[in-house]
Amino acid sequence: MILTQCAVCAADLGLTLGKKCGRCNTRYCGPECQVQHWKEGGHDTLCKKIKKAGGAEQFHANQKYTEAVAVAAEACAEDTKGQTCYICTQALHWKTKEGLVRMCACRGTAGFAHVSCLAEQAKILFAEAEENNLDAKTFNERWLRWSTCSLCEQRYHGAVCCALSWACWKTYVGRPETDQIRGMAMTQLGNGLFEARQFEESLSVREANLAMKRRLGDTEYNILLSQNNLASSYEMLGRNEEALRLTRDVYSGRLDLNGEKHKSTLLAANNYASTLNVLKRFEEAKALLRKTIPVARRVLGGRDRLTLKMRWHYARALYQDPDATLYDLREAVATLEDIEPIARRVFGGTHPMTTGIEGDLRIVRTALRAREMQTTTLPPSWIASNALVTGETEEQLMARLRREAKEINAAVAREAAEAKARLRNELPGYDEPG
Repeated sequence: MILTQCAVCAADLGLTLGKKCGRCNTRYCGPECQVQHWKEGGHDTLCKKIKKAGGAEQFHANQKYTEAVAVAAEACAEDTKGQTCYICTQALHWKTKEGLVRMCACRGTAGFAHVSCLAEQAKILFAEAEENNLDAKTFNERWLRWSTCSLCEQRYHGAVCCALSWACWKTYVGRPETDQIRGMAMTQLGNGLFEARQFEESLSVREANLAMKRRLGDTEYNILLSQNNLASSYEMLGRNEEALRLTRDVYSGRLDLNGEKHKSTLLAANNYASTLNVLKRFEEAKALLRKTIPVARRVLGGRDRLTLKMRWHYARALYQDPDATLYDLREAVATLEDIEPIARRVFGGTHPMTTGIEGDLRIVRTALRAREMQTTTLPPSWIASNALVTGETEEQLMARLRREAKEINAAVAREAAEAKARLRNELPGYDEPG
């Protein structure tokens, strides 16, 4: 979604290869594609329009932003009926005529807004921080307005996060490549596309971002951050071995650079554990999370998003392991039952994390009931009396009960597999990684 391909043949150009239109900076792999685009692709009529908008990258960002706002307003249409924007107090935006959105943890009538109003507010507040050279804490807090609700202080998710990320990118894309804020906006765009489950597009942005940071000689801290984000995209696209190599390297790098108590280290541990789960290396995932979850609870607190995610991944490692014991299943249920109401209070009932935890809880409760039925020890007196009633020997009765328990267990396994497939389609956050 960053323009890294030829506009005609889609050849991969990265951030530095190829040829650009001298007027509008549209990118091509060579002069042949440029001539073809002018003669047959309509570029002769678009070139001046693109230049007027600020160049090819800016023109592209503006278009994608407009599309993303429409998608976000449509996704929130049912929830926002009869409401008004808390910033401009209108139902329809006075200029763009866009509808309202709300994908945060606000309750009741709070938190409804237009993406354009949220973006303008973030732009103004951050510009003030830059112009007045405010301290780093204020600088970071104001940057978060591009991704976080100012009322409930929770991150936006889904289509709203994606639309705000395009707003952020189109605001700062015109800055020099060496400008720190432009790089932060590119990171924000990759995260927003990921939140909207546009994983191929997110991968493209994140690969371009990492390549740029390496070329410009960015700090190890920032390069590790980009690698961590890139690994999440690899995982969601099924490129799990690549994701594992990256998450392992990032976790090791964070330990050396920041120590075990730093939030970035804990985030890297969470993502490493998530990838281990995907690759069914459950013992390694459990060992890692048993070591890092207590640190996260001490440093971040039990209500923090990352702490909840780590415990969620731990529950998954427990119950998805084919060698899970009855105790493992009970611990998984207890863990999910503990974090589900916390997630609901903190993020709201429709947040991807809440719906994902609820989905896992339904599955593991079913598996636990089946396992308890299968492992129940029957008193000898019960066996003898029921054998008399059914006319079977005690051995025949027990053999039949074992067969029935096996059939029930197989049925539960089928039901769990079907439930997982349904949840992946119905719940946006069910497979949400670190």
